[in-house]
Amino acid sequence: MADLEKSIGEKVSTLRNLPTLPHILIKLIRACNDDNVSLEQISTIIEKDPSLSGKILRLVNSAYYALPRKIGTIKQAVGYLGTNTTKNTAISASVLRAFDRTAGNATMNLKRFWWHSLRCAVTARLLARELRYPGPEEAFLAGLLHDIGRLVLWVNFKEEYGALLREYMDRPDLLLAGEIRLGLNHCEVGAWLLQRWNLQSFVSDAVLYHHEPVERIVGAFSLVKIIFAANTLSQGPANSPDKDLQMAGKVLGLSRDVLEIIQNQADEEVVEVAQSLDIEIEPPESSSTGISEKDLKIEGDLISEVRNVSLLLGTLQDLLEANNETEILRALEHGFRVLFDTSNVFFFLVDPDKKGLVGKSIDGEGKSALVDGLLIPMEAEQSLFISCLHQCAPLDSMNASPDSPLALIDEQIIHFLDKEGILCLPLRANGDSIGVILLGVDRAELDDFQRHRKLLDLFIKQASVALHSNLLRRQNMQKIQSEGAIASSDMARRVAHEVNNPLSIIKNYLKILSMKLAGEDVAQDEIRIINEEIDRIALILRTLTAFSRSRTPKLEQVDINALITDLVKITKDSMARNTGITMHTDLDPAIPKPVSEKDGLKQVLINLVKNAAEAMPGGGNIYLSTRRISAGLQEEAGGTRNGVHSYVEIIIRDDGPGIADEIKERLFEPFVTSKKEGHSGVGLSIAFQTIKALGGTLACESEKGAGTTFKISLPVKDNS
Repeated sequence: MADLEKSIGEKVSTLRNLPTLPHILIKLIRACNDDNVSLEQISTIIEKDPSLSGKILRLVNSAYYALPRKIGTIKQAVGYLGTNTTKNTAISASVLRAFDRTAGNATMNLKRFWWHSLRCAVTARLLARELRYPGPEEAFLAGLLHDIGRLVLWVNFKEEYGALLREYMDRPDLLLAGEIRLGLNHCEVGAWLLQRWNLQSFVSDAVLYHHEPVERIVGAFSLVKIIFAANTLSQGPANSPDKDLQMAGKVLGLSRDVLEIIQNQADEEVVEVAQSLDIEIEPPESSSTGISEKDLKIEGDLISEVRNVSLLLGTLQDLLEANNETEILRALEHGFRVLFDTSNVFFFLVDPDKKGLVGKSIDGEGKSALVDGLLIPMEAEQSLFISCLHQCAPLDSMNASPDSPLALIDEQIIHFLDKEGILCLPLRANGDSIGVILLGVDRAELDDFQRHRKLLDLFIKQASVALHSNLLRRQNMQKIQSEGAIASSDMARRVAHEVNNPLSIIKNYLKILSMKLAGEDVAQDEIRIINEEIDRIALILRTLTAFSRSRTPKLEQVDINALITDLVKITKDSMARNTGITMHTDLDPAIPKPVSEKDGLKQVLINLVKNAAEAMPGGGNIYLSTRRISAGLQEEAGGTRNGVHSYVEIIIRDDGPGIADEIKERLFEPFVTSKKEGHSGVGLSIAFQTIKALGGTLACESEKGAGTTFKISLPVKDNS
């Protein structure tokens, strides 16, 4: 028996296998998802369930929160934890229960168990009020949890405890004797559990002693007596009602009439609570033992709801932890696989500079790679993509109106995906259009998405918020960088102007002083050193103002591939020999020649390649590639914007250590650098201003430990 006791302690300490009433969980999950439901309403739902109440109280009183005082009521616990933590705790407590169908067998009649637990809790609260006990809610909680040890024994020892239940289900006294023969009864298990949860000691005492002889209970503290009496008054017809009333009266000093009134009130209140929560409780006198059809349906609803919400919570956690656009899209793709069992997912995000939706690749493989960079212009209003974005509503090709044939773009996408049709889902948050999620679907898959419309809408809403937050973060960073560059440019010009004048005067006086001294004078060497330092100051000033000078660029058609090829030819051998860096190219031969400034582009590329090399002193790889964004799709859509025909993108990527977050946030501001002494930190500011002056964009993607990627986007106009 000692081994059994040890086994019980080990299993109970994990607190993983307590069953929970499905009806309550359905009510709780829906209530927590409703913004109009108050914390008090949520508390009212939870406090009717022993297992959930125990979980919530154990969590809030754990060392994790380290509260200065113990929390003893569900209302206080929920008020402190909030709806999200409460909901997550409830869901985690219910997942195993929802999928463990053996919990619904007749061996442990859970409906009778819940009736007795609620009956005891309600009776305890009424008795506490009658006796003017200062904690009626504490009495309710103790009554609710008084038999929780039975749940623990049954769930963890179905075979041994199940045999006792089958033999003594309607005889609590004989069931208790059988538990004692096993080596540990439900009173001891329940009290031990509540002590582990750090509940107030009198609550665990009330659970421990609620089956003690009446002679011992008479001399106990009030809460122990209240729970003893409430349990006695909540027994079934197997006990003698007269004897129960007599024992309760003896312990509490209350008359039979008062106790009978309390019993009647408790019966009414238990029924009201059960009806409000749609619970089919089963009083002991009922002859039913099986599970009703309604129970089975509710259990099935819970399984579906818990599965969906549990999987959604995991996906939302991935979204919360995503640090950039690529990680967010990867989490969304994974979410579609898990929640809806589909892998035909593609993302098109709004690009204000390109005046359209641009396809985004996640892994650069398969169809995702082919979609990457496709541009669907906002002017193509007949397309499902743009209609979906403007209407902010899901649209599919299968239910399109016969009077409005599909746009050529849409037909091309359907052929490309080799599906019966497409489903477009809008991404929108805070009034801003973020993009469109494209799903390749057959008819059966479309019907399945319609059946899960509520879950789909919730998932899309969270996806929109995540992408919108990331977009705002990037826009704020660019604004800060741009404003910082302009402000620093003005300051640099003023400083240079003011400093150059006294420097010139100092150099002139040094020249005069040198002429007055003999050529072999020892002071001549000191004068030379001072002149050299003044020249170095002048060089720093020229660097300081380089990014701020206003100039008219010399525009011409630039062969980007030839420019990169020449750059690699010049630097490849020296980098491999001196630093162990290997350069790789993947140049699209079909890209057009944008009208740009050759020398400015060359300087930007040299700067970016040089930075990549300096970030990898121990060697590594630098990858340079080019591509044309939307090479053909926009032409077929018909029309350009401001003469822009498409875009050429230059990508410079390294596999170095990445850029620290604190540097990345201010990367294009002047005088910000992660390099050692001797670097001014203006190179990227110059590059940023140069590309901006050419009508393009320069963006950086970097993750610590996973390399850095710079992307230059240059417009290509009709005459290019």
